[in-house]
Amino acid sequence: MTQKELLYIEDAIGHEQNIEKICENTLKNLTDEKLISFMQNEIEKHKLILEKLLKMLEVKANG
Repeated sequence: MTQKELLYIEDAIGHEQNIEKICENTLKNLTDEKLISFMQNEIEKHKLILEKLLKMLEVKANG
């Protein structure tokens, strides 16, 4: 993995962490059940993406 690719992954990790925080903060202010469900699904999607990105870094660190 090149340095540029590594920086891209690190940026993407930060992006996913920020999205997750924004979604969680938004979720606290919602009352509509459909919106709550939607935001919970979005949080889960971004957690999975974050997990995949972290695994990529782990593979790089161990490789």
